[in-house]
Amino acid sequence: MQTGWTRADIRALFDLPFAELLFRAQTVHRARHAANEVQLCTLLSIKTGGCPEDCGYCSQSAHHGTGLKAEKLMDVESVLAAAREAKAAGSQRFCMGAAWRSPKDRDIPKVAAMIQGVKAMGLETCMTLGMLDAPQARALADAGLDYYNHNLDSSPEYYERVTTTRTFQDRLDTLGHVRDAGVAVCCGGIVGMGETREDRIGFVHALATLPRHPESVTVNALVPIRGTPLGDMLAGTPMAKIDDIEFVRVVAAARIAMPLSMVRLSAGRESMSEATQALCFMAGANSIFTGDKLLTTGNAGDSADAALLAKLGLVPMAGEEPMRVAAA
Repeated sequence: MQTGWTRADIRALFDLPFAELLFRAQTVHRARHAANEVQLCTLLSIKTGGCPEDCGYCSQSAHHGTGLKAEKLMDVESVLAAAREAKAAGSQRFCMGAAWRSPKDRDIPKVAAMIQGVKAMGLETCMTLGMLDAPQARALADAGLDYYNHNLDSSPEYYERVTTTRTFQDRLDTLGHVRDAGVAVCCGGIVGMGETREDRIGFVHALATLPRHPESVTVNALVPIRGTPLGDMLAGTPMAKIDDIEFVRVVAAARIAMPLSMVRLSAGRESMSEATQALCFMAGANSIFTGDKLLTTGNAGDSADAALLAKLGLVPMAGEEPMRVAAA
């Protein structure tokens, strides 16, 4: 697993003719993944709103006037009911997100019960709870957590324009605690936040040079939400939607740079054409969130996803993720 990529290496991928880039990405993908399989995941907000962080894209920040009402942590049985529905709809991984800067120690037993209950259904579990210290990461691991999501958001250079309440190093520290606890990592970010191509190169480079590639890499397109700094800055401007071809380039570069990782086509998909999504799958994306909602923003929905996958001849993933098999 190559983690010694340079920025020049990643830049060279972005600069390839588009057809050549897709050919290389598809070649890498087929060598390590089932060609026409897609992992189906569901994301549930288990604690919505009131977050003390000031992330410029997020409707759940207490700093922004989005009108979102803060809610308490859901009870365990309600979360398990949602997980049962997700499994019945075909999901293979159930992801739970809480709008916290970091969980309080008193929250961990309840979160652990959610993990244990979801795993008992035969679903993979993923949590995103903000920053973790080492004991918290170990507690989640002891509960059986499969994945922890903690995104880098953007390049190290652009990061401070996205949020000021934590640093890029804070993100890396949490990822380190998760790794040390033996939990797999889900990590990616958002494109279309007003960044330059050089920032997108830096974003892929930062992921590809982690001590170990993330088992899952999430590639999100910004959904501009009114009341958030980035939403208000970008809504109604030509920058409000990243160029589709450029977005596909990010997916393809991620696939080539992190060959064994699952690459998840995440937020923003509901506004993408079927053709753009098809190009993303050709570029090596092989994981999606299904359902009508991603935390607080809209998603394509199960029926629309089923129709698209059928049109493209894609089927739900049958086996284990390659990186987890390699580590076994």
